[in-house]
Amino acid sequence: MNSKQLAWRIRRHGIEMTHLSRGSHIGAVLSIADIVAVLYNDVMSIFPHDPKNDLRDRFILSKGHAGAAIYAALAEKGFFDVKELSTHYSNGSKLSGHVAHKGVPGVELSTGSLGHGISVGAGMAIAAKRDHKEHKVYVIIGDGECDEGSVWEAALFANHYRLSNFFVIIDHNKLQSLDLCENTIELIDLGTKWRAFGWDVIEVDGHDHEQLRNALSQNKGEKPKCIIAHTVKGKGISFMENQVLWHYRDPQGDNYDNAIMELEASRDEE
Repeated sequence: MNSKQLAWRIRRHGIEMTHLSRGSHIGAVLSIADIVAVLYNDVMSIFPHDPKNDLRDRFILSKGHAGAAIYAALAEKGFFDVKELSTHYSNGSKLSGHVAHKGVPGVELSTGSLGHGISVGAGMAIAAKRDHKEHKVYVIIGDGECDEGSVWEAALFANHYRLSNFFVIIDHNKLQSLDLCENTIELIDLGTKWRAFGWDVIEVDGHDHEQLRNALSQNKGEKPKCIIAHTVKGKGISFMENQVLWHYRDPQGDNYDNAIMELEASRDEE
């Protein structure tokens, strides 16, 4: 399975999981599917049958509400049975709506309070440096999440300690919660901001797998790395794309049927 096939499966599972559970955040799941697929398929060192292997790269989804994408990737890579995905967000399930690590192999941290994941990731990165370990730490954050002050505290910290083993990927889909990012808190030029905080910054098309692979494989220099991935919220389902409504709405009825039809058609094209 290549990264594009994994991204397709993440989207397919995401539609099914949010449909069955009547859960939220399918727009964000579709937005990060390509980033997650490239990380898990082509970039990170992972050990599905030994999830706590000390050589593993660490991954944190700071925007934890898109957790269905991570569960889908983990299941497809063999961390647990794909059949468990059907329990997502149901009573008693380990697969909670916001990504959680309790009882879920391959998840490093339960997240949901925005701004926390990047801070924990910076801690993991400096611990690896001080212990002279070779693994890297990858964190996906949202552009709306950059409204949180703790994001910028972590950014200052990572630069100060030259955490070159630390990669932050911004899912820059320009929408957050109830509106455009720019109508909520103006982000202006994210690249300039992160460079001013001392980071190496690479801007990519967040749905182009080759660009993502190249950016996420950068190992030069002493600075932490910020990959600004320009994405489309709801990517892959035409009527969900760039629609803030699909931050919370779950696919039911005709919306579900049409989403599945579009996904199946895109699979045939590949």
